[in-house]
Amino acid sequence: MEYRSLGRTGLKVSPLCLGAMMFGAWGNRDRDECIRIIHRVLDAGINFIDTSNNYSAGESEEIVGEALAQRRAQRDEIVLATKVWSPMGEGVYDRGLSRKAIQQQVEASLRRLKVETIDLYQTHRPDPTTPLEETLSALTDLVRQGKVRYLGCSTNHYEGPGPWEKRFAAWEIVESLWLSERNGFERFVCLQPPYSILRRTMELDHFPMARKHGLGNIVWSPLEGGWLTGKYRRGQANPGDTSRAVNWVGDIENPKFERRKDIVEKLLPLAEAKGIPLARLANAWALRDPAVTSIIVGPRTMEQLEDSLTVPDVEITAEDAAAIDLLVPPGTSAL
Repeated sequence: MEYRSLGRTGLKVSPLCLGAMMFGAWGNRDRDECIRIIHRVLDAGINFIDTSNNYSAGESEEIVGEALAQRRAQRDEIVLATKVWSPMGEGVYDRGLSRKAIQQQVEASLRRLKVETIDLYQTHRPDPTTPLEETLSALTDLVRQGKVRYLGCSTNHYEGPGPWEKRFAAWEIVESLWLSERNGFERFVCLQPPYSILRRTMELDHFPMARKHGLGNIVWSPLEGGWLTGKYRRGQANPGDTSRAVNWVGDIENPKFERRKDIVEKLLPLAEAKGIPLARLANAWALRDPAVTSIIVGPRTMEQLEDSLTVPDVEITAEDAAAIDLLVPPGTSAL
């Protein structure tokens, strides 16, 4: 397995990162199978696991913690990442990035993960109700207390009125680096942005900024919620096999899905010509960008995981990239 430096750090991570969002009530409710998936990942040489305090109300962290407790001999080789910000209850400090919220949430994550230190602690979204200086100061304290080793931030690709729709713009991330340098705070070492064939907006500002300032990129949703697996196709019903399919996608005949269905139908022959599934092509395409350190693969089943393990071996040729550029031009979004 090839390992890469995460930004300008000595932290070495695999090009595939196991995303644990589908472990628990949001996806696979079979804990034993989820643990087997985690063990298979470790056996394959993947050393990077990403979860969040809010995935399945903390159940994902519990499953990861249980799996790692069974593999204590490997713990020092594993890079464990989780996040803070998301609502974990109705209390005013059950969410957000205030000092009090961060201090409470990190203790809960440490308990669920059964560890003394989290390797990479990330802010899940910006918190406009809290000064960034307070957030960075609180996170710096966690590093100096030995509860966290490195800091990162996750962001969205668009901005809207909802709490999950706050976008961490490239200039705001640069501002965070300036605040860290000015005040002696620990700095963010990486971003966790969305990136896929269907969603390439990060190529405009975030990726160039990250490369200039030495930030790694751990990209999420390279399969765009199943769209880039061929699961949703023109003329076929939504399989409705997951809560995401039912609640997030719903009626695939909705006119808003027309362009992405067109793109999927044109991508499928490209994958077939290479003799691989569309999901493997889409993951390999996301990994090929020099700004990308690692892609998050979020399998719900062992079968899905096995397909992902060979992604680093897939070559995206110049001809492949050019064909995809014609479908979704660089820096644009088809969503």
